[in-house]
Amino acid sequence: MAGRLRVVTTLGLAQTLAWASSYYLPALLARPLARELGVPEPTVFAAFSVALVVSALVGPHTGRRIDRRGGRAVLMATNGVFALGLALMALAGGSPGLFAAWLVMGVAMGSGLYEAAFSSLVRLYGHDARGAITGITLIAGFASTVGWPLTAALEQTFGWRGACWTWAALHLLVGLPLNASLPRVAVAMAATPGLTAAVAEAPRPPPPATTAALLAWVFAVTWFISTAMAAHLPRLLGAAGAAPATVIAIGALVGPAQVAGRLLEFGFLRRLHPLHSARAAALMHPLGAALLAVAGAPVVAAFALLHGAGNGILTIAKGSLPLALFGPQGYGQRQGLLMLPARLGQALSPWLFGLLLAAWGTGALWFSAGLGLSALAALLFIHTPARSGVGHPTDKPQERPP
Repeated sequence: MAGRLRVVTTLGLAQTLAWASSYYLPALLARPLARELGVPEPTVFAAFSVALVVSALVGPHTGRRIDRRGGRAVLMATNGVFALGLALMALAGGSPGLFAAWLVMGVAMGSGLYEAAFSSLVRLYGHDARGAITGITLIAGFASTVGWPLTAALEQTFGWRGACWTWAALHLLVGLPLNASLPRVAVAMAATPGLTAAVAEAPRPPPPATTAALLAWVFAVTWFISTAMAAHLPRLLGAAGAAPATVIAIGALVGPAQVAGRLLEFGFLRRLHPLHSARAAALMHPLGAALLAVAGAPVVAAFALLHGAGNGILTIAKGSLPLALFGPQGYGQRQGLLMLPARLGQALSPWLFGLLLAAWGTGALWFSAGLGLSALAALLFIHTPARSGVGHPTDKPQERPP
């Protein structure tokens, strides 16, 4: 138990750094970066979209490597790649340098964010990985809460280039030692009798092919929404009438709300199949979006809390649902393939939602709400298996550790 807690804490802190220094960066640095480089602000988000496309293409290869050898070496390497990408961004003198930096960041994101972390945990713990997946998302749920204020403070003190240099240094000085302390797969297997059999068990009969297609749609939609909010939330809240001084404070509520949703999943919802918690979570963004589109500034905090809680639970579902429906064998590669449409949707999200926000203002929320409801519909069409082996009360464990 102590060993698993250490792994969860270590990986959770490393993921907090990875998310704060990549995914949450454009929301606060896009404007000063564009102004100094003399490029339109949408160009910065286009470069970010390139990174998301690259991460989609890298994902299946990374998952395959983790399936074979575990995630420690992969995650350590990504700290160096993150640092390189951030250094290139700090040195950028125009659009070519900016796009080159985000291309490198895309390689790091495809190999070092949640999919790689989830795959690493499944490689270590097999069917028992759901609790560990929840644990790292509980910690990394504070990435926006930590990342946005810290990036804002660094930009105000040292400029956007200084902020990029600082994040690059943190990857080498903090992130790399954290990932280096993760156990090797062989050590973890030897320390937990019976775990090898759990990971290498014969595959169960696969669900219908439509299950994978529906799951891929759910991930694509929910990551589109999540990325749109991460990139444009300050602007969206301003369009809803929130005072400039409160925009960052309200936006920072998303992180604690994500953690609260994950605590709910870790407590009450863990007794249920992951499908049930995912269905409840898929309703939260549409509900919050409808409230904000209708009522405006008075409900900005309620929107941030609902969106954050739903996104927090759905992040766990992205790791636990494929494990519940398909099992641990080949999890990493399968996760990479299931997430490929999601990464491509992410690539479109900052640009497309930015256009909708410019044209419709808060009316763009009706679009994201409709997408969220389509994800809920897809989840309702996926049937709960008779037994999944992942946190369902009727499951019977097979060769679980004593």
